[in-house]
Amino acid sequence: MCLGVPGKIVEIYEANGLAMGKIDFGGVLREACLTYVPEAKVGDYVLVHVGFALNVISEEEANETLALLNEIVNLEEELPTQD
Repeated sequence: MCLGVPGKIVEIYEANGLAMGKIDFGGVLREACLTYVPEAKVGDYVLVHVGFALNVISEEEANETLALLNEIVNLEEELPTQD
């Protein structure tokens, strides 16, 4: 299963000729390549998959996706284990 996770850009910089950014994933900062979203700016939300930002999304869409991901995590915790 492929999963893109929304995060907020907190810093943009260049490394080895590539646009890069520090992305806030709910308090966890990770680096992602921003080359595919040249229009992105600090404060924007992006959808990140395997270290690459693929789309700029609205804050509303980011929050909806994060809420859905949290529901999935909570559901997995409620399911009985198969031992």
